[in-house]
Amino acid sequence: MATIENDILTVGVNELGAELCQIQSKSSGKEYMWDANPDIWGSYAPVLFPVIGAVKNGFVLIKGKEYKVPRHGFIRNNPNLKLVEETAKSLTYGLKFSEKTLLIYPYKFEFMITFSLENNKIVVSHEVINHGEETMFFSLGGHPAFKCPVNDGEIYEDYYLEFAKTETASTWLLAEGGLVGNKTKPMIVNSNVLPLDPEMFDNDALIFKNLNSKSVSLKSKKSSQVVHIDYTGFPYLGIWAKPNANFVCIEPWLGIADTADSDQNFETKEGILSLSAGKTFAASYTIEIIE
Repeated sequence: MATIENDILTVGVNELGAELCQIQSKSSGKEYMWDANPDIWGSYAPVLFPVIGAVKNGFVLIKGKEYKVPRHGFIRNNPNLKLVEETAKSLTYGLKFSEKTLLIYPYKFEFMITFSLENNKIVVSHEVINHGEETMFFSLGGHPAFKCPVNDGEIYEDYYLEFAKTETASTWLLAEGGLVGNKTKPMIVNSNVLPLDPEMFDNDALIFKNLNSKSVSLKSKKSSQVVHIDYTGFPYLGIWAKPNANFVCIEPWLGIADTADSDQNFETKEGILSLSAGKTFAASYTIEIIE
């Protein structure tokens, strides 16, 4: 684990997969990241690239050829991701295409993720470079898991998500194999509050498309601490936890899992991003700790 800190926060990143694994307040001593208990869910904050969630039948079609891209892509748990730049206030990890990656994803990519500490905010910045001679296609996103509850004497039901704007939104229900189905379920009706319940993830993640809000806060009815996530520029938002686990993932996505009726053509996949040869794509979200 590499760390950066200032007089407000200590931030740690696990080199395996470049997972954000520590956000600790200097004043309160509180830890805001989930501890990746392997008996429940052994991850902190997987980085999602070049796909998000499941792909139909375990492969995508690119120019008619099958490529077996793993669920959530291949940054997660990847030992080849390296710390390529370190300053007093930032950590940058990178992965470049190889003969091995070309077998499952035929683009000559370079992927970098930077964690920057700015006062009480962590800025998570992604950069994708196309080193190839043709347009490349990809998705990317975050999967950070936050402790819930944070404090002794609290329970999961004390917590809620507060969106920046009033929403009327449904979640897209997942079909077999983690694919996005064609049915929805109302979750928020003319409100900016989504109460958390330990059973609300019994049927897997909540998936929201094109919310009015570009930020959301994790709050408690019993304490004043706030985890605020700004996901401006990310059109999809996932909310997930293991049933009855003491964490909640707030996931900004540029892209989405395959639909159950997908034709598996990667270039026309819902939410897919395209990047011309020689070009660079950048996107970031922020995590703000308020005490």
